[in-house]
Amino acid sequence: MKTTKSKSKKSAYISVILFVLIGVLLYYNSYNNNNAQTISKARFDALMQNATIEHLKVDDRYLYIQTLQNRYKIYKDAIDISKVASSYPIEVQSSDELSSSDIAVAFLLAMFILYILKLSHKSKLQQMELNRAFETPDMITDIKPTKSSVKFDDVAGIDMVKEELEEIIDFLKNPYRYKQMGIRMPKGVLLVGPPGVGKTLVAKAVAGEANVPFFYQSGASFTQIYVGMGAKRVNELFNQAKRNAPSIIFIDEIDAVGKSRGDLRNDEREATLNELLTQMDGFEQNSGVIVIAATNKIEVLDDALLRAGRFDRRVHLSLPNLEDREKIIRLYLQNKSHHIDIHSLAKSTVGFSAAALDTLINEAALHALKNGNKVITQQNVDAIKDKVLNGKKLIQSYTKEEKEIQSLYQATKATVASWLGIGYDRISLVSTILEDFDHEISSRTILLNKAKVYLSGALMCKKRYDEYFTNAKDDIKTAKDLIAQILDEYAMVENFLAQNDNSIELFNQTIEETNDLISQLHPAIDKVSKHLLEHESITHTQTKEILDEIF
Repeated sequence: MKTTKSKSKKSAYISVILFVLIGVLLYYNSYNNNNAQTISKARFDALMQNATIEHLKVDDRYLYIQTLQNRYKIYKDAIDISKVASSYPIEVQSSDELSSSDIAVAFLLAMFILYILKLSHKSKLQQMELNRAFETPDMITDIKPTKSSVKFDDVAGIDMVKEELEEIIDFLKNPYRYKQMGIRMPKGVLLVGPPGVGKTLVAKAVAGEANVPFFYQSGASFTQIYVGMGAKRVNELFNQAKRNAPSIIFIDEIDAVGKSRGDLRNDEREATLNELLTQMDGFEQNSGVIVIAATNKIEVLDDALLRAGRFDRRVHLSLPNLEDREKIIRLYLQNKSHHIDIHSLAKSTVGFSAAALDTLINEAALHALKNGNKVITQQNVDAIKDKVLNGKKLIQSYTKEEKEIQSLYQATKATVASWLGIGYDRISLVSTILEDFDHEISSRTILLNKAKVYLSGALMCKKRYDEYFTNAKDDIKTAKDLIAQILDEYAMVENFLAQNDNSIELFNQTIEETNDLISQLHPAIDKVSKHLLEHESITHTQTKEILDEIF
């Protein structure tokens, strides 16, 4: 940067010097040729007799007289040139000849013009380099295909998804067979699912199975500062895909560019979305290019993206069920030494995505290594499970009083959940993970029982300490949401019509029933609380054993 500035200064100095030189020469030339004083014949005769003549020069019109002090000129026709020439030598110069000063001026002027042109050309080159530097992250030349080495065997727990994508793979392998039979394949496939379920991995697996070029772009890569740059990138992406057909375009997090066009305008995003829509309309179904996009927010996508002829096929990926989790865990453990009951671990990881399970196994391996173990055990998994799902919370930051409050709070939830048949793997001082995702259908009773679990901790602390605490904030909100779902979303009321006062009535009824329950269970709650204070976590089995001893 410093070198560029010094070069720029040097160029400026040279320009000024050249400009001054040209100005001086032009002035000198103008002075010599145009500023000579015109005199009469009488004055000329006087000069010839009395003044010291240094130089005479004649052209087509004038005779120029240079004396020691001044310069004069007289019309040539007003005097007898031959008579003057007999006394003084006269330099003859026709009007179409250039003097030495004229030549010098012309030369310097030409040099100045060339120099300015060179500077202009150099400035353009520097501007082009600057533009290239600024456009590097968004250059269209960086859109290049890759070959995916991922196969379906490398992705566990997606059997249902594989079935839906097999046709796409066969089409990419044999596009002409479909074309000959007049079968139109979908232009686009939309992968919908929560974060971490493997949408990107599935797209790579499709490309790997079909053995076709794979163009990966994130939705955010199309959002540019300058209007038109995102659309240009979309255009080049599709052109490159067509040149390499059959191929796959994968747009991750498409909601970054494909959000519904509402009142809040964003010209760049709209221009990019319009170009995407145009490109998807512009290529034929059997062109050999398939667009796969991924999102976890399908509800925010523009309707034009979702209409027929664009993303014709939607594939929903959900959090893995028990069987899927077993396959995923087995896949991640296949090259690691371990003593883990895979089925038990799968049962205890309800709500974990494939990415979370991958992190869980890796963190457990790191924990084993840190503790000097060469084999991963269940103890390593238990030590880091809460950290993986909820992030690390330091129990050590609790004071003694806070720890007692928290142990009572969590013990109440664990005891009530076990009593009401709500499953969980373990409940610790800092986390509660109830079984929630392995059932497609839930009853009103189950939903209310879960609400009772989430309310029980706060109600027990109120009984014991006659006070409410901030640790209940999230659980109370969850309980309220469950009550709202029962009434508004699932319409689990008489005549399926919820009234305005139903919510308060049902909530108060749930609180009353929970208070009655914890009053009966308080001996078990106290024992579970002592266990939590000592061990900082308790399993469902251990809680059941305590309940069986007392009741």
